[in-house]
Amino acid sequence: MNFFSLYKRQLLYFFKKKINIDSSSKKLSLENLFIKYGSDKASYWKKKNNGHGYTKFYLKHFKKIKYKKLNILEIGSYAGSSAAAFSKFFPNSKIYCLDINISNFKYSSKKIEVFGLDATKQKSAKSFFKQIDISLDQKYFDIIIDDGSHKLDDILKVLRIFFNSLKSNGLYIIEDFKHPNFFKHLDSFNEPKIDKIINYIKKKKKFSSNILDLNFQKQLFNNIKEVEDYKGISNISNIAFLKKN
Repeated sequence: MNFFSLYKRQLLYFFKKKINIDSSSKKLSLENLFIKYGSDKASYWKKKNNGHGYTKFYLKHFKKIKYKKLNILEIGSYAGSSAAAFSKFFPNSKIYCLDINISNFKYSSKKIEVFGLDATKQKSAKSFFKQIDISLDQKYFDIIIDDGSHKLDDILKVLRIFFNSLKSNGLYIIEDFKHPNFFKHLDSFNEPKIDKIINYIKKKKKFSSNILDLNFQKQLFNNIKEVEDYKGISNISNIAFLKKN
């Protein structure tokens, strides 16, 4: 993705008429919020297509922190459906959305900030951190959700770049992490799959990776106190929650 393509998409986002959701005060469950705003995290999506069914897993980890003041980072926001839902579910929180193509984003809220960039590039990440006035390794986010390209290399690069910006007791969440197991175009063939890496983290066992070097693996082993992964509705619906010390 070159600079001019990103700039064009940012212009399209800027001039696009968006749906302001701040005026909506009706209280809905997280499942119904996902459905209302069109997120495939719900049990069904677009009425006739099955969603992933992630709501119950999110509720398990989110219900105790619902009313806290949180900084939430979503990587891969697309049209902003889940960001809109989370902005309503977490009434006191702020959502930062990163996507390589923000021209699809259709919601607006004073609680949501949208940034058009490639989150797999460290240079782009530094630019983003500068824009929100934090340092690269500042512990700023309470929740980070990777719902990006689902390419294996990209999942690992995003983890490598953003994990250190997670606060103590924060949650790093990887959606659809088994997509590279099922779709060849998402597999790098040079890196261990995410399900294997999850098991390595649980056992604190070193593994071979060109992206996650041994020093970073040590950081993961020393700083992750809990790993839980779940299967949603379909074979390709898998989600992992990594809780930081």
